[in-house]
Amino acid sequence: MSQMPSIDVWLREAKADPAFRRCGMYLVHNGTVRETPKAEVRGVETDGVQPGDKVAGMAFSYDEDKVAAAVEEARGLPGIEYVRVWLNSGNLSVGDDIMFVLIGGDIRPRVIDGLQHLMSTIKNTCVVEQELSA
Repeated sequence: MSQMPSIDVWLREAKADPAFRRCGMYLVHNGTVRETPKAEVRGVETDGVQPGDKVAGMAFSYDEDKVAAAVEEARGLPGIEYVRVWLNSGNLSVGDDIMFVLIGGDIRPRVIDGLQHLMSTIKNTCVVEQELSA
């Protein structure tokens, strides 16, 4: 498990970056390990914990090169001026932080779209998550 960053520090650093003059909004995503299985909350079949059962934790890993590419792609989206990502790794417990994402940009709709795009890319192409049964 890696050292969790401080969002307060991240925001101070973002506002010290020259891009802050073009940012009218910052959004933060904090993903955590939940007790309810993905199959239950999303209504999809998974090879993880089944609906009605409880999650005890998660084995989590990621591909650093793919994450770096996803961050660079997000920085190129319209209106996006600032992107920072931290991902945990290893065997995590319910309540542990999985990831932090900070994204800043010019206007709300583009920052929301940028966060959605980046999160989809990270979740679909960069990480491996395996829920662990209680």
